[in-house]
Amino acid sequence: MVMMGKYQQYERVFRHFDENGDGKISPPELQRCVGAIPGCGAELQLSLEEAEAAVVLMDSDGDGLLCLEDFVRLVDGGDEEEKAKDLRDAFKLYAEDGRAECITPKSLKRTLSKIGESKSMEDCKRMISRFDLNGDGVLHFDEFMVMMTL
Repeated sequence: MVMMGKYQQYERVFRHFDENGDGKISPPELQRCVGAIPGCGAELQLSLEEAEAAVVLMDSDGDGLLCLEDFVRLVDGGDEEEKAKDLRDAFKLYAEDGRAECITPKSLKRTLSKIGESKSMEDCKRMISRFDLNGDGVLHFDEFMVMMTL
């Protein structure tokens, strides 16, 4: 019964932030959702790029939007094995250009364009540089994990 109440709370929050009522949450809606959580400091504010990355990570049907179940998984977490698999799958989506060991600016640009976000190559380089711990201009899986846990 407690789980039912928790799910209903998630559903109510989901409906509140689904601004256009389409049953899906877009990256901008997710960004506003996180920004509107009372008591959250700047450390929990999402940039649009971070919201886009979270949507790609949790999007179960590949439409670039979060359905209610995706939203619940994002908010509630899930077990560690499922989280690790989701991270690996998202990493593979971004690293599709034949260099599966890393995310390049080119592969990031292509993946974002697939979900309707048009970014320049410079934008993609800047996004990568924020989490590029070794300074090689690409994101490796360990750097991607750091990015996704912030």
